[in-house]
Amino acid sequence: MAKESSHALRSADVHRVVVIVDENSNPFELGCATEVFGLRRPEIGRALYDFRLCSPEPRTLMQDGFFTLTGVSDLAAADTADTLIVPNRPDVEVPRRPAVLDAVRRAHARGARLVGFCSGAFTLAEAGVLDGRRATAHWQWADSFRARFPSVRLQSDVLFVDDGDILTAAGSAAALDLGLHVVRRDHGAEVANSVSRRLVFAAHRDGGQRQFVERPMPDLPDESLAPVLAWAQERLDSPLTVSALATRAAVSPATLHRRFRAQLGTTPWTWLTGERLALACRLIEQGESRFERVARLSGLGTAANLRILMRREAGITPSAYMRRFGPEMK
Repeated sequence: MAKESSHALRSADVHRVVVIVDENSNPFELGCATEVFGLRRPEIGRALYDFRLCSPEPRTLMQDGFFTLTGVSDLAAADTADTLIVPNRPDVEVPRRPAVLDAVRRAHARGARLVGFCSGAFTLAEAGVLDGRRATAHWQWADSFRARFPSVRLQSDVLFVDDGDILTAAGSAAALDLGLHVVRRDHGAEVANSVSRRLVFAAHRDGGQRQFVERPMPDLPDESLAPVLAWAQERLDSPLTVSALATRAAVSPATLHRRFRAQLGTTPWTWLTGERLALACRLIEQGESRFERVARLSGLGTAANLRILMRREAGITPSAYMRRFGPEMK
């Protein structure tokens, strides 16, 4: 199916995302960035981002010679980015081009948001912008990364790290998780859910979930968590407990914990809290300003608890979230 770029929709108030593509870059992460930030969203009714690619060379050979990228902007486009996605490559021991590193440093100096997918953390660290900062990278390269960049606070067993103006994702699939997290941060939970539905991808996996799960696919169909997750999502306003989830799944709480860890990389309670927060955000976006009611309908109990959890997990209060993503802002 043909993909339509959002580039033609550029206006002064649309956030510009620029991806630097360098020699031997991985096509998958480039595809993730294009899918999340580069497509028109007629179902939403407005442009979310202006998206473009740039490269230090007129012709860029992608990973293992899969294809050659031509016809994109030069590195000057990086100087126009509100968000700059840096190159990622499997040859992590090969230094990045000085021109690319300089573009990253300039973007950081002027306050642009920087994003690294997978080995993109190496690019950011080489540019010196990660010193003293939190970041993640693929678990396969964790030891190499720590040896080369000891001043970076590497978190090697999470999907992604949001350190404010610098965000990093662990592996290829985690690029989608981080991309949707950025959309949620910029445009709210409802828009992020719309993008994830079009991607046919999970709307929300918390960045703190583990990179590597013990058993990504269950050995037996009846061990799948899908039925109990769907059941719980329809009853988020009920006083659900881990024991109730275990009873619904017809297993012990200990077995349920093991399955959550193996299949989702998180705990039942953490998953449940994340789902309730996502529902609370959607209710606020739909115009519910009575935070006690939001807390009750989402199963978070009280407005005080809602404020504590939103500030802890999203870094924002319910009132600030409403000012930013409420109906009057759409």
